[in-house]
Amino acid sequence: MRIRRIWFDKKFLYGEDSEGRELKQSLAWYPELAEASEDQRNVYRFGFEGIHWPELGVDVSFESFEYEDAIPTPLQAFFMSHSEINISGFGKLAGINPTLIRDYVNGFKKPSPKRVLEIQEAIRNLGAIYSKIDFQVTGTE
Repeated sequence: MRIRRIWFDKKFLYGEDSEGRELKQSLAWYPELAEASEDQRNVYRFGFEGIHWPELGVDVSFESFEYEDAIPTPLQAFFMSHSEINISGFGKLAGINPTLIRDYVNGFKKPSPKRVLEIQEAIRNLGAIYSKIDFQVTGTE
């Protein structure tokens, strides 16, 4: 499959393939493209395997337009928007194998509804830990 034409709206990158099918991907997967200006988005080239934005350092494979997960799951979106949270450390805190958490975030595996609830509870616990932090200000540097 090869994309022959692309366009954007506020949330998606669209592509039309050589058979005339319209496919899309969430810009949440590509924050550099999401934040780019129209002029920056228009500086791209088609390669053998995908589309490249040299100025932005972004590559999008043609194959990725056919993935089932055009839109990140809520779990993926959470960790994508909170890159300050170390997934390995979070897994340890949650008592869940860090590799398994990473597989959930990367879309290699899908968590059961029970596991989603466990992860949500661990996120809430992390928030409670953060909210108890109290730095004593002494006035010296």
